[in-house]
Amino acid sequence: MIFLKKMLHSILNSSCLSADVPHLELAEPDEGYHGLIRENETLVEVTPAIRARGPLCSFLILNNKHHGEAPFEIMVIDENEARLRVRYPLNCEKRRNYKFDIAAVGCDGSYSNTVPVHITVTDVNEFAPVFSQAAYVRSVDEGKIYDEIVRVEATDRDCTPHYGDVCKYEIVTDRNQPFTIDNEGVIRNTEPLDYDKSHNHILSVVAYDCGMMQSAPVMVTIKVNKPCRAGWKGVAERVDYAPGSGPLALFPAARLEACSSDERCPGVTRVQALVSLQAARAGAPAACDRDTYALHAQRTVCGLDPKTVDLLPSPGEGNEWAKSLKPDAGHDGEEMFEFDGETTSAVVPESVLGHSLGSTFSVSTWMRHAPWPDQDKHRKEHILCLADDHKMNRHHYALFVRNCRLILLLRRDFGEGDLNIFRPAEWRWKIPEVCDNEWHHYAINIRFPSVELFVDGEPYRSLDGKGPEVIDDWPLHPAHGINTTLVVGACWQGAEGGMKHHLRGALAGLGVLAAAGQPAPALRCAARCREGLSLAPDLYLKSVSVEGDSASEVETLVRRVAYGDARAFPTPGRRNVHLATTITCDNGRVVRARAAEAFVMVLQPQTPSVLLNGSGDVAQDYAHFRAGLQVFPDLTVRVVASRHAQLQDAESQKLDSCVVSVYPALNPDHEALALRGGAELPASDVRAALTRDGVSLSGADSVHNYQRVLREIEYSNKKPAYYLNRVFKLTCSELNGRFTSNEYVQTLTVIHPRTASSGESTHALRPSGLADKLDAIARDKMHSGEGADAADAALAATAPRVFAAHAQRNSHSAELPAARLLDLRAEHEHTGSNHVALVIGAVSCGALLTLVALGTVRARAARAARPRARARPAPPARPLPARDPEMAWDDSALTITVNPMDEQAAPECGRTADSSDADSCSDSDSDRNDSEDDDDAEPMPGKQHKYRNISQLEWDNSTM
Repeated sequence: MIFLKKMLHSILNSSCLSADVPHLELAEPDEGYHGLIRENETLVEVTPAIRARGPLCSFLILNNKHHGEAPFEIMVIDENEARLRVRYPLNCEKRRNYKFDIAAVGCDGSYSNTVPVHITVTDVNEFAPVFSQAAYVRSVDEGKIYDEIVRVEATDRDCTPHYGDVCKYEIVTDRNQPFTIDNEGVIRNTEPLDYDKSHNHILSVVAYDCGMMQSAPVMVTIKVNKPCRAGWKGVAERVDYAPGSGPLALFPAARLEACSSDERCPGVTRVQALVSLQAARAGAPAACDRDTYALHAQRTVCGLDPKTVDLLPSPGEGNEWAKSLKPDAGHDGEEMFEFDGETTSAVVPESVLGHSLGSTFSVSTWMRHAPWPDQDKHRKEHILCLADDHKMNRHHYALFVRNCRLILLLRRDFGEGDLNIFRPAEWRWKIPEVCDNEWHHYAINIRFPSVELFVDGEPYRSLDGKGPEVIDDWPLHPAHGINTTLVVGACWQGAEGGMKHHLRGALAGLGVLAAAGQPAPALRCAARCREGLSLAPDLYLKSVSVEGDSASEVETLVRRVAYGDARAFPTPGRRNVHLATTITCDNGRVVRARAAEAFVMVLQPQTPSVLLNGSGDVAQDYAHFRAGLQVFPDLTVRVVASRHAQLQDAESQKLDSCVVSVYPALNPDHEALALRGGAELPASDVRAALTRDGVSLSGADSVHNYQRVLREIEYSNKKPAYYLNRVFKLTCSELNGRFTSNEYVQTLTVIHPRTASSGESTHALRPSGLADKLDAIARDKMHSGEGADAADAALAATAPRVFAAHAQRNSHSAELPAARLLDLRAEHEHTGSNHVALVIGAVSCGALLTLVALGTVRARAARAARPRARARPAPPARPLPARDPEMAWDDSALTITVNPMDEQAAPECGRTADSSDADSCSDSDSDRNDSEDDDDAEPMPGKQHKYRNISQLEWDNSTM
């Protein structure tokens, strides 16, 4: 553009004295033209009018690089005047000003001087004001005059102040309302409000722009508070919490209105406030790691004994005995089981858990339980029960609930101690958590006669300091031929032939550990809540209670109550917070303040990405497939944070499952998957399950350990010749499937041996076993470097070999071999040359020229020898030499037409006993055959000849 302007100026300067050059008529060329156009118009009002002198043919618009392309065009009205118009409608809200240059163009191609044009788009009042909120709600106390109750605000999208500014607000509802509004949108009351007359005042407010275009009305609701009711003010209804941000104060501006001026409560002596956090969702434990890890993974994370037997597994393959249970999957995959108190139960096979637990074992479970509606205090509800099938209905051991007590029954067998001695047999704990219809974790470590209960990870201590109520009993009496039944959720009654004492509630993570107890730190970790309310760092509580002698003291403590979540990936969603307050007055009157309700909205955490990477294809020969090869030899597993796209510390990240699938399923006759390090590698909590469909890895463990186990997966195939390749798909997940990886595909390709040609070494045609041995000997010689023998061994080792089972060779075949390309380079040179096509082309051309020359020479020699053959006396007939029966050719149906002139010499061959003549005859036959193959030899009809040695028809392509 700059170059074009300079060129125009140079042209104008060089021809300024010529009368044939057009010139724009403008008094002040530097100021240029100024134009106005409305948004909905097409013609621009330009001042002054665009005129030019001289021979004028058109006008040229030169766009300004700083202002972009100008959407205008110039129309020539007459030979000296032009009009400016737009090519498409303009929008003032998008762009108000345009600037460009114009020049007049003469009919001879000359240009006038350039003059700038300034265009301004004028606004049209096309938008009405819009309020910033859909509705306004405010609360005021009765009996007061407010300078400002609420301020409404509206904006206009028009581009100029005349139409884009809001100049007026108006209340369009009943004029008798005691409210007024000014031009700034401030609403105030004109008289004190009375709660008895009206609890709420609803106003309709509109806004006008300076062009007096009216907006849609907005509703303003003003609530009148009831006089002096104790409660909290300044409590935000919603608090947003970002994961990983640490503790967040819930009520930083909370203020308690105690109504101390009320005559009914002249003074305050005690204030108590209770802040409680509700469950994240109905029917689930509030917080704890169950929101992120499955129970079996949680046991691994917390260090519970890995021998713990899960009695509430997911119903499915291998757990058919649990199909009668009713699982309720939560948001993150953990399974809870509902028990209806009437029919729900499951019989545990003895193969899953032995019925005899001995005197040392541990039972742990999550439970949510509420009392029956009929308030029957004698109803027994069994969590776990072992009973025999005898008509006596004897219970050997059981854990059940009765009258809001958690009871452990442990009867000694008749062979355990003296039958005449009382021993402890039943432990009863009276704890309120059993019947509060909330989730709690219970664990009992039994080391008979010592029994210890843990509630929510802490050793249980009653308020009065006393231990559980212990009931002594006799051992069980001897009985023969009795079978026992272990049931979850009920108890088997042998006399009645059915289940009884069903549980009404919910269980999760019921586990039994035989011959050992669970460590206390592991139980504390399993039940520890890392989400909750706190007044100090690393302290997470379900509720916080504060009290003080005055409202100000309680306000200070409540403002310090914070919500925190120490988990890296908490479950996003709503957490309800309830604030209840009790005020004790000087006169002894107790006032309950209005409860304050709020909720914490846990935002979506920073989502990690699990990335799997490695080589997508591995090619190996038969030997490697038979011996077994790694499926993922160079697999890498990484965890990437999506927000900043940075790699996180692999040691701090965990995976809980990986699945390797293969389709179609493996053939167990000759295919297998295995782990090189055994079923489970040392120092790893990863559990492996190998099936025909692939490998399933589970257990919460580090990314490093998962990567190590995956690299040890080995695939073997005893019959690799049946396959071209095998495809394996791998996916991994973190936090019980919440975050999944990409699908990584690994292909194992079988390298099949190449078919050997006639020019290859004879060892390639030997059976595969012998050929393998010869290859090994050749490689040993090549590496040892024994002179010429080493060179021969290297050549033999590098030559392609064909197994006998795959070679199809027939020296008597009449079909010409298919054309093929021979790689003349050494094996070590395959990657270093880029002239393969050139070498092959040169060799092929040379071979073709050689064959043509040879055929021409043989044809001429044959023509010269034919007269001599006719004049020569016929030698005596002699029998043909004996032929190998395997080389015999069946010529019963093979007829070939030959030249009759050549047939005259044929009978003479073989008639003399002279060997030299026989050799010359053989040569002539060969020459004749060559000439017959020549295109110049034209056969005559009616003559036929049968060949006895068809091998002469084969094409010798060993030199190609």
